Amino acid sequence: MTIWKRLGAAALVLGLATGGAAAADPDPKNWDAVLAEAKGETVYWHAWAGESRINDYIAWVGAEVEKRFGVKLVHAKVSDTAEVVARVLAEKTAGKTGGGSVDLVWINGENFAAMKREGLLAAAPWSSALPNYALVDTAGKPTTTSDFTVPVDGLEAPWGMAQLVFYHDTARTPDAPKSAQSLIDWAAAHPGRFTYPQPPDFTGSTFLKQMLYELVPDRAMLEKPAEETDFDAAAAPLFAYLDKLHPLMWREGRAFPENASALRTLLADGEIEIAFSFHQTEASTAIGKGELPDTVRSYVMDIGTIGNTHFVAMPFNANAKAGAMVVADFLMSPDAQIEKQKPEVWGDFTVLDVARLAAADRARLDAIDLGIATLSPAELGKVLPEPHPSWMVRLEEAWKKRYGA
Repeated sequence: MTIWKRLGAAALVLGLATGGAAAADPDPKNWDAVLAEAKGETVYWHAWAGESRINDYIAWVGAEVEKRFGVKLVHAKVSDTAEVVARVLAEKTAGKTGGGSVDLVWINGENFAAMKREGLLAAAPWSSALPNYALVDTAGKPTTTSDFTVPVDGLEAPWGMAQLVFYHDTARTPDAPKSAQSLIDWAAAHPGRFTYPQPPDFTGSTFLKQMLYELVPDRAMLEKPAEETDFDAAAAPLFAYLDKLHPLMWREGRAFPENASALRTLLADGEIEIAFSFHQTEASTAIGKGELPDTVRSYVMDIGTIGNTHFVAMPFNANAKAGAMVVADFLMSPDAQIEKQKPEVWGDFTVLDVARLAAADRARLDAIDLGIATLSPAELGKVLPEPHPSWMVRLEEAWKKRYGA
């Protein structure tokens, strides 16, 4: 089911009661007033919960914002952010303009595009007016202002950088394939030793886009909405490729791991030889926790790998907007960004411009040991921009029709 069908179905089924008129939004330019209003509020942050390290970090954030600002943070754990978008749309359809059930949502890509298009986000430009936004590296990290080609326009606050990174155990697999063709050649020589998470899992869908970058007739097509191109012609080489790859994969492509965490477990258990993640320090973090051997190393494809920024957004009818602003601002603070970049915590790279940080904060960031399996910025190479979000939607639909149950 597409995100649009999920949204429409939820709007019809939930039938939520109409809420009262929305109060004026807090003004982040008057930060003292925002802090005063936020104190004592409970913020319901709807965020993906498929990785224990991330859940632990969100719990740390909750403890910090309660201690520092008197804001209680509740992690509303979700498996599919599209369900959150559907909930907010249902509330809007039912006329619930205030007192919404979602105060903050971890979001990017197709879900942000959907919320922006449907008018489900708090009035702009709240995010770019937050105090710590001044530290964000908007020039050096352009995906902080353009989310899968869609302008952010102050509607969401960046809190982490991601780039697709592959990793393998060099003791078992000295040479890893670094292109679409070399991957299928390697899979033919090592049947059953490769797989990818099942779309619409984000990591699995990203694998499809990564391969599409190599196989699409014209990469410029990916910058436009899929409906403005000949999608079938553009995607045909990818699906012809997958038709050849699947029989060579783990369980002959008849079953797929649920997510990147499950993929990592298969590598650790020796069932496959190659895994991948959107966390640049994934392998080092797993090594540090004893989940992978210290012979595991990371690599990227020869053409580069897809990268993006992830954000938090505030729905138009959030109940605790001041508290949500405080949480979003804290997520961009040096303290939160430095903690998050530690491999033993998460290993998520900072959105901040390191040159703008205070000397003490730069020193703390520089002192982080990213681990033996983490690639340097130079080694990470070229970052491929995310295609327009409509490509992920169409690819997931086509993949399910072709290979799904």
